[in-house]
Amino acid sequence: MVKERSGYRLTAVHITVVCGDPDEVLAQVGGHTSSVERTNLTARQMNGRLVGKTRSYSKRLDALAAACAWEDWVYNLTRTVDTLSIPDRDARGRRRWQRQTPAMEAGLTAHRWTITEPLTTVVPLLPLLPLNRSTRNGEKTWVIAPY
Repeated sequence: MVKERSGYRLTAVHITVVCGDPDEVLAQVGGHTSSVERTNLTARQMNGRLVGKTRSYSKRLDALAAACAWEDWVYNLTRTVDTLSIPDRDARGRRRWQRQTPAMEAGLTAHRWTITEPLTTVVPLLPLLPLNRSTRNGEKTWVIAPY
């Protein structure tokens, strides 16, 4: 997503789909920046390596990739999200909410993981692959391979 600004005012947003079917991604995002900005805020709050002007920045790309992978694991498997809660009834028939993680909503797991489960689960590392495009300053863009 590339934003064009005039001073502090946002004038245009250009969305480029990097991974996935462009029509499907644009249908989900809808051309708005809110979902992307919300995701970026959550990532910055959970991963200090993504925050500007901090002592926890990454000098090496592999350290950044590992920190981002850990943040994704923790967010998707261990943290419940209020908007994903399912209405339920308790034994007395009162309405309760069954809290879910994003992984539970996607059907990847049936329970909320403890913080030790991601630490003890062995997962193969994915290689970093260069994209076939450059950024504005001519540097290569890297992405974690989907498989």
